[in-house]
Amino acid sequence: MPKHAAQPTDPSADIVAEPAVVRTDDPRRILVLGATGYVGGRLAPRLVERGHTVRALARNPQRLEGVPWADQVEVVEGDLADADSVRAAMEGIEVVYHLVHSMSAGGDFEREELVEARNVARAAKDAGVRRIVYLGGLHPDGELSQHLRSRVAVGEALLDSGVPTIVLQAGIVIGSGSASFEMIRHLTEVLPYMPAPRWVRNFVQPIAIRDVLHYLVESATLPDDVHGAYDVGGPDVLRYGQMMNGYAVEAGLPQRPIAPLPVLTPWLASHWVNLVTPVPRSIAVPLIGSLIHDCVMRDHRIDDVIPRPEAGLLRYRRAVSLALSRERDAEVETSWRDATSSDDAPSDPLPSDPEWAGTLVLTDERERESTAPPESVWTMIEGIGGENGWYSFPLLWAARGWLDRLQGGAGLAGRRDRSRIRVGEQLDWWRVEDLQRGRSLRLRAEMRVPGRAWLELSVEPHGEGSRYRQRAVFFPKGLSGRLYWAALIPFHHFIFQGMAERITAEAEQLAARDAR
Repeated sequence: MPKHAAQPTDPSADIVAEPAVVRTDDPRRILVLGATGYVGGRLAPRLVERGHTVRALARNPQRLEGVPWADQVEVVEGDLADADSVRAAMEGIEVVYHLVHSMSAGGDFEREELVEARNVARAAKDAGVRRIVYLGGLHPDGELSQHLRSRVAVGEALLDSGVPTIVLQAGIVIGSGSASFEMIRHLTEVLPYMPAPRWVRNFVQPIAIRDVLHYLVESATLPDDVHGAYDVGGPDVLRYGQMMNGYAVEAGLPQRPIAPLPVLTPWLASHWVNLVTPVPRSIAVPLIGSLIHDCVMRDHRIDDVIPRPEAGLLRYRRAVSLALSRERDAEVETSWRDATSSDDAPSDPLPSDPEWAGTLVLTDERERESTAPPESVWTMIEGIGGENGWYSFPLLWAARGWLDRLQGGAGLAGRRDRSRIRVGEQLDWWRVEDLQRGRSLRLRAEMRVPGRAWLELSVEPHGEGSRYRQRAVFFPKGLSGRLYWAALIPFHHFIFQGMAERITAEAEQLAARDAR
C-alpha cells in the first residue's frame, strides 16, 4: 500500500450538527478582503458570532446588501489595486484576512495578484496590524500550475510584510456551492462510464469547508510569534477517482467505472469539464491545474498552533453528505458562482442613461397587465432561471446554453437558491447586476456574444392588479453583433413574448392558490 493510501471511511462516526459558537474573550477589529467570495462570505458572519468587530472591503458594496449579516458588519468600498483605498480600509484594524483569488481571471492575473498582495502587506505594516491571515493552496514541490504559482507568490509577499502572518494551505474544499464539489458532483452524476485524464489516479487531501472556516476563525487570535505557511487538510487521503465514487455512494448512485486516458491533457480536460459540468472553463483550468500532481499535506505542524475541532475533522464522505443536504434544503450560504472577481465592478449605467447617447442600442420590449398583485408577479420574477426555467421554449434555452458551453461560457449553470437572489449572483449565463426587491431585476449576460446584453424584468401596481415590463437590451459589437441580433429577431417573439405571457399567467395562478 502506498504511503498515501486511502483509509476506510465510516461516515456514521461523524457528527453532523454545527459546532457551538463560543464567543472569544479576546475580540479583535478585523478586515475581511474577499467577503463577496465563497469562503469570505461564510467567514465574515462567523467572526461576528465569535464577538469580533468586522469590516468588509468590496469593490461593489451593493453585492453585500442582500446577505443576512450585512447589518452586522461595516462595509467599505475599495479596490486592492488602489493602495490608497487599501490604506484607508486598514485604519484601526488589528487582523486582516486576505481571501481574494482570481480563479476565473484572464490576462496577467499573476502580476495583478502580486501587486494587490504587496499593497495589502505595505498597508498592514503601516497601520500597525497585528496579524495577516491568507488562504492559499496545498501544492507539491517543483513546477506548479499558473494559479498555484500565483498563490505561493502572494503568500510569500504577505509573509515578507513584517506583520505576523499565517498562510493556510488547503487542498480541495468540499462544501455546498464550492466549485470543487460541483465538478465532482456533475462528473459523477452525468457520466455512467467515465473516460478521465490520468490525474484521477493522483492522491489529494480534501477538506470540508466547515474545517477550513475553523482554522480561519481560530487564526484571528493566534500569538504574535506564529508566523509561516501551514498545510491544512481533512483526515482522508484519496485518489481523485475515489472521491468521485465516494460521492456516488453518498448520492445513492452506482459507482462509476473510470478509465484513465493518457491523451487527455489538462487543457483538453478543462474543455471536457466545461461541457459536462456547470463549472466554466475559466475556473476548470485552475482546478485541474491543482490536480496534475499528488497534492497532500507534507506535515501536520498546524496541530501545534490550532487545535482540531472538538468533534474532529470531517471525513470526506460526511462532508459530501452535508453538502448534498444543504443543497436539498436550499441552505447554500455562498457559491463559486458568486465569487468571480471580475464581477465586483459597479453596475453599468442603463442604456437609457445620458452616457449612452449616440450609442446603437437594440431592444426588445414587452409589457403585460395582470390581475395578479405585484407580490405574485415578483415571486415569478425572482424565481427565474436554474431549475425553475425561463418560462418559454425550454429547448431553445437549452440549445443556447449548450452552444455557450461549447464556446467556454457559463451555459445553463443554475442558481444558488430556487426562490431568493441577491446582487452578484449567477443565474445560468446571467449575472444579477441590480435588484430592487419587489420591483425590478436587471441581469447582465455572461454568454459569449458579439456585444453586451442585459435583461430587465419589473413589476408595478396597476389598478386592481399589476403591470409587468420586460426589456432585452443589446449593444452590438461591429457588424457581427448586428448580424447576431438580426438572426435572432424571428425567435424573439416566441422567446420573449412567451416569457412575458407565462410569468403573468403563473403569477395569476399563484394568486388564485393563495386566495383559497
